[in-house]
Amino acid sequence: MPSEKNIQIVEDLKGNIESSSILIATDYSGVNVAEISTLRAALREQGVQFKVVRNTLALIAADQAGNSKLKELIEGPTSFVFGFEDPVEPVRVLTKFIKDSGSKVKVRGALMGDSLLTTEEVDYMASLPDRPTLLSQLLGQLQAPISSLATVLNAPTQGLVTLLDRYNQNQEK
Repeated sequence: MPSEKNIQIVEDLKGNIESSSILIATDYSGVNVAEISTLRAALREQGVQFKVVRNTLALIAADQAGNSKLKELIEGPTSFVFGFEDPVEPVRVLTKFIKDSGSKVKVRGALMGDSLLTTEEVDYMASLPDRPTLLSQLLGQLQAPISSLATVLNAPTQGLVTLLDRYNQNQEK
């Protein structure tokens, strides 16, 4: 008979799995409690949760959430990083922490929607620019053809104005 505490842990984990935009599975072998606390605080500042759970409870929560792909990431000492809004931000914060602190935390993979991401794909996500930069780049790409069209349509009028101006200057001489 499972304890009330374990039932609550599974329910919380199931809720996080269902509501997260990205779930990153990590291996925290060889990491001390102080380092995990520092990581947890860095992630919390960005609205991201870090949880260390027993594998049996994680497997039960994955089953209850109807997400069998998650089971592929659960092996050995496993912790999860849950991002709830922008899926790139948790990846960026986690990889920056690992690089800056020299942490032994290893990314195993991630689950984004129904897609299972490899470690290489997670690293690539971390190298992407932030959301405002991506949106401004997209806006620039969308705006370029319109700007070019306006320049082309304006050229005959500009040429006529230049011609009339030169004609006017020649008449004054």
